[in-house]
Amino acid sequence: MMFYNDPTFLLLIPAMILAFFAQWKVKSTFEKYSKVACQRGYTGAQVARYILDDYRLQNIAIESIPGELSDHYDPRAQKLRLSQNVYGSNSVAALGVAAHEAGHAIQDAKSYVPLKLRNGMVPITNFGSTLAFPLFILGMFAGLPIFMDVGIVLFSIAVVFSVITLPVEFNASRRAIRVLADGNFLMAKELPMAKAVLNAAALTYVASTAMAVLNLARLVMLRQQRD
Repeated sequence: MMFYNDPTFLLLIPAMILAFFAQWKVKSTFEKYSKVACQRGYTGAQVARYILDDYRLQNIAIESIPGELSDHYDPRAQKLRLSQNVYGSNSVAALGVAAHEAGHAIQDAKSYVPLKLRNGMVPITNFGSTLAFPLFILGMFAGLPIFMDVGIVLFSIAVVFSVITLPVEFNASRRAIRVLADGNFLMAKELPMAKAVLNAAALTYVASTAMAVLNLARLVMLRQQRD
């Protein structure tokens, strides 16, 4: 959101730089280690299946989906969806991503509190994210501060959602590295490579949270200017 002659927009510049860097970092790191085949020869789908079965999660299906880095766990459908360059790949990067997504399934099975909170917030977060900026802009230009206040409250929900997402992602990555090591899916020298991929992915969530927090600060500053 950018307004004419609005100096508060400068607040977003650090987060924008971090976001661009994070996107470059995750793509370049994934591409780098996608070219490194794991010595034990497992594919992403095989590792995910082994991990889920080991945690007695045989009910969770694993599917191949199109897209790049589109991997995710769907708790409602009870499905682990892996992108094509992860599902059938035996690269170190693929195994790291597959194990990470399996980590989310394990979180769900163990009722990991931050994940439950995040999943429970999805409907209201989607609602708030859709209306927050339109209401705020309407209130600002129509001289209706109450609309600006409602917009800030709705956007605050999205910020909380972003903050809660951080421990969910960090925990899934820690689980991934641990199971890859304990299950001997990767050699000792390959584990830092998988960790580098997951750390790069985590940076995108940090950047997203930073952008959300600074956007909220910006809205509050604009609202104060109306008093």
